[in-house]
Amino acid sequence: MIDLRPLKSQLNNKPVAIVGLARSGLCAYEACKAAGIKTVLWDDNASARSELPTEDLTQVDFSRFSLLCLSPGIPLTHPKPHSAVVQAQKAGCPIVCDIELFHRAHPKIKTIGITGTNGKSTTTALIGHILKTAEIESVIGGNIGDASLGLPQLSDKGIYVFELSSYQLDLCPTFSPDISILINLSPDHLDRHGDMAGYIAAKKKIFRGPGTAIIGIDDKWSQQVYKETANSEREVISVSCLSKADVTVSVNGLLKGFDLKQCKTLQGQHNWQNAAMAYAACTAAGIGADIIIAGFKSFPGLIHRQNIIAVYNGISYINDSKATNDQAAAVALRTYNPIYWIAGGKSKDGGYNDCEKHIHHVRHTFLIGDAQEKMAAWLEKQKAPFTRSGTLDKAVAAAHDMAQKEKLKDAVVLLSPACASFDQFKSFEQRGEIFVDLVKKLAPCPKGACA
Repeated sequence: MIDLRPLKSQLNNKPVAIVGLARSGLCAYEACKAAGIKTVLWDDNASARSELPTEDLTQVDFSRFSLLCLSPGIPLTHPKPHSAVVQAQKAGCPIVCDIELFHRAHPKIKTIGITGTNGKSTTTALIGHILKTAEIESVIGGNIGDASLGLPQLSDKGIYVFELSSYQLDLCPTFSPDISILINLSPDHLDRHGDMAGYIAAKKKIFRGPGTAIIGIDDKWSQQVYKETANSEREVISVSCLSKADVTVSVNGLLKGFDLKQCKTLQGQHNWQNAAMAYAACTAAGIGADIIIAGFKSFPGLIHRQNIIAVYNGISYINDSKATNDQAAAVALRTYNPIYWIAGGKSKDGGYNDCEKHIHHVRHTFLIGDAQEKMAAWLEKQKAPFTRSGTLDKAVAAAHDMAQKEKLKDAVVLLSPACASFDQFKSFEQRGEIFVDLVKKLAPCPKGACA
């Protein structure tokens, strides 16, 4: 747990209001409690309040509080601010998240931060793995793994590697990492930020102040951010998979002479981009190329990102539950052929234009969740066959039956939802875990048959 005692003296003896008692909120409560910082707690969900002393913070005078620590999932601005946010703003009470508390307690400890629409988790995990390979005291967290305040307290020589969502960055009024990465940008979370401009503005906060800025320039939005950041206080490093001209780090399978195709967990252009980002960040952290490449070779990959969980009768079953938007799912559709595709969930704005480019790889789609009818209408326009399965268990069973009957060469049963998970699941991790359990029941794994 992070030691918040250095924060206590900054609060003028006023308690911290904590709204949202899920993962980050509970860690904030425990860290404050351990540091002797008074807290007042609230969650709109009655079950979350059942085992903790709470006070309704939706209609109170926030001048009594030093800070409002808001869980990132609670609306700050759109579609409308939470009532506690409104009350805090009226009182001039700063609104922060747990990562800002971490920074205020330990402003000098070294940090690497990763944001972007896609690839955050893989890049974060890869950087963490390379730091461990280099035997550097480090830990990863934030939007991946443990919440920031639940991480162990490192020494002054340690490095914290944070995956940072746009929600979290919106709630960090002073924190920005020493080494900051923007992988890419495409429309996402527009309901939360109002429009693309609001989404980009949140992401750009990662580059405030001095340090190193590493920016992917393979999309028009990121190119604009690069231009705007070029004259900032930061050393700016550009990364591209598409261009070699005027680029600091370019990669097209080869990265600084190393063939990434040797790495089973870093296949495809999207992973080459992730690897290039990690290379630039770890170089900026003082790690040599030989150690970075050793880290590439030994990187185990992520559980919920194109993870082959079984191979049965020549059919591969792939968990890509982390693909929560159009662009992320399109990466998987581009990679495999033919595909028995399980898609759907809580729909996001922006449609399925990127998936559409690769729909010819899809043999049949099995739809689930709230987005079922929206995706059905889209697939009808593409003249692509689909089944309304409704739930994940029915979709897995139907995809398995069809794939095993047709026995097409190189076929895959792919969970790559192109949607958020919150309609039927607590998280994309839970969705992926349930998929894995369902596959294991339907596709027995004889010796040597499972990946």
